[in-house]
Amino acid sequence: MELNKISENIYEIPEEGPMKKPARIYANEALLEEIKQDDTLEQIKNVAALPGLQKHSIVMPDGHQGYGFPIGGVAAIDADKGVISPGGIGYDINCGVRVLKTSLMYEDVKGREEQIANILFNKVPCGLGKGGYIDVDKDELEEVLEKGVEWMLENGHARESDLERCEENGRLPGNADKVPKKAKKRGLKQLGSLGSGNHFLEMQKVEEVFDESKAEAYGLEEDQMVVMIHTGSRGLGHQTCTYYLREFEKNYPDIVEEIPEKELIYAPIQDDLGQDYKEAMYAAANFAWANRQAIMEGVRGCLDTLFDDVETELLYDVCHNIAKEETHEVDGEEKDVIVHRKGATRAMPSGREEVPDVYSDVGQPVLLPGSMGTSSYILSGGENSLELSFGSTAHGAGRLKSRTQAKQDYYGRDVQDDLKREGIYVRAASGSTIAEEAPGSYKDVDEVIKVSDELGIGHKVAKLRPVVNVKG
Repeated sequence: MELNKISENIYEIPEEGPMKKPARIYANEALLEEIKQDDTLEQIKNVAALPGLQKHSIVMPDGHQGYGFPIGGVAAIDADKGVISPGGIGYDINCGVRVLKTSLMYEDVKGREEQIANILFNKVPCGLGKGGYIDVDKDELEEVLEKGVEWMLENGHARESDLERCEENGRLPGNADKVPKKAKKRGLKQLGSLGSGNHFLEMQKVEEVFDESKAEAYGLEEDQMVVMIHTGSRGLGHQTCTYYLREFEKNYPDIVEEIPEKELIYAPIQDDLGQDYKEAMYAAANFAWANRQAIMEGVRGCLDTLFDDVETELLYDVCHNIAKEETHEVDGEEKDVIVHRKGATRAMPSGREEVPDVYSDVGQPVLLPGSMGTSSYILSGGENSLELSFGSTAHGAGRLKSRTQAKQDYYGRDVQDDLKREGIYVRAASGSTIAEEAPGSYKDVDEVIKVSDELGIGHKVAKLRPVVNVKG
């Protein structure tokens, strides 16, 4: 495969064969060598062959092999004449991250880490198929799918400021009728649950501030405690994706024949089936936002129980498995596109209408988790993100080892004990989950952040160190 270095941290696979545009990889040499270890580059070449693709397909510095699209993949596709691909969004629709700021400092929690871990673990349902923090019936679930965080506000589970500090205000124009019945059944008892795998609830200390003015705008200072929540649409989103993948395969046999990987299946965006999927995907995204909101309410309750007069405020909520209609400049003209972000985070700079008013002068907060033994970061949307990446950057450290390999290489109890010696307290539903998520299973998050910062697509604001981690 021909791979050319365009400039520092930018590599390109030139257009060839069925590719409509070149494919771009944003990485330094060390990360690129890791990316080459699986089929990421082949997958992003395949993405570059999608009808209606604009400028180039993109892999972020945390990229690794996924289903159809690589994880860390970005593709902007013509909103009128292009296509929509479930593989460019992923099974966990609107998997995302939110950060809750608190008035607590590290000294307030030091020595109480184990108590906090236990209370959070018992309060927030986690693990495969577990119940939810908030009970809803079938009719209420329909409203959640339509309204997202607005429903949570109407029913006393959110504050007005929570909507303002949430991507898309926590609501996209979803249609509950387009969500399969089986998906609704799976999601009915899961509103306010972490799930399993790499999802987590983590109390973190602001360890280092890189940009004082932006940190002040975001309400962050050194030694402050924040809570990061990483989860998505649970079984409801997974079942929705599965259903439409099968429907696309049945209805577009010619496309199945021509694509190199079945999970890359797509539908013309203007077809009824393409519109049905988009509306179902948006509804699942609304569920995911409500899910993270419900977990945050559970966390607020725990903190009120543990501490006197603790104040909390949502910093922001971002999704990193989504396709959304946005306007971007292409070849000198404003163009409506559907930006597929799979394992990639929106990173809009100041001046874009998508940035909340409260952050309009400094750019959108970007929430980028590491692993449970390494740092996470708060970034700000970078001034080069619109030109280079359709307003996007990485979404995390990115996996280095498969879950199967991690379980062969690590023992959950050993990982847990090692982290405890470093002052990080982990509670999980099983030891195998801890093994799968061992810090050594992930890329170096500091290198991922360095590339984002140097490219100007997401700038460093603050570094967060884990103190308490709850996993499914």
